[in-house]
This record gives sequence, structure tokens and C-alpha cells, in this order.
Amino acid sequence: MLTAVYKSIKKADTYLFIEKRDDFGRVPEPLLETFGQPKYVMMINLASREKLGFADIETVKQALIDKGFYLQLPPPEENLLTQFKKNKGVESD
Repeated sequence: MLTAVYKSIKKADTYLFIEKRDDFGRVPEPLLETFGQPKYVMMINLASREKLGFADIETVKQALIDKGFYLQLPPPEENLLTQFKKNKGVESD
């Protein structure tokens, strides 16, 4: 299963996987507006891979089949103060 990967120029660490290179027909227009002009990154064969960086490969494959695209968002930023309090055993407000 080949997929084209694009990165967002508006949203850091945000990637869009689509079925065919430069075919955004199944991607909702509001998503494309928020994503910005997609910048092509690479073609990858999901069939020959066991895992991807941050996304679950089976989730990506199923989204491509069901919706024609998969949007990979960056992991949530860690709140360093909350993590510090947790490590020190301090309850958060």
C-alpha cells in the first residue's frame, strides 16, 4: 500500500498521508485550509513497514481505506510544571 506523505507549512510536526501523490480529492476542504499548502515529503510503502514514527501503522492503513487520508498530529506538549510536581509528590490544583 503506497502512500504519499505531506507536511504542513502552518502546523509544526503535522503530516498528511494520502492514497495518491497530489490527489487531495478525499481530504475535506476545511482540513486543507487549516493544514495550509501541503509540502511533499515522500512516498512510502506501508505494506513493507512494521511501524511508523508516531502513528500506529494499522490505524494509518485503515484511515486511508475508509477516508482516503490520515492526519498525523504532533504529540501533546508535556507540561513541565505538572511533571515536576508529580515527581516531587505535590498535588496539582
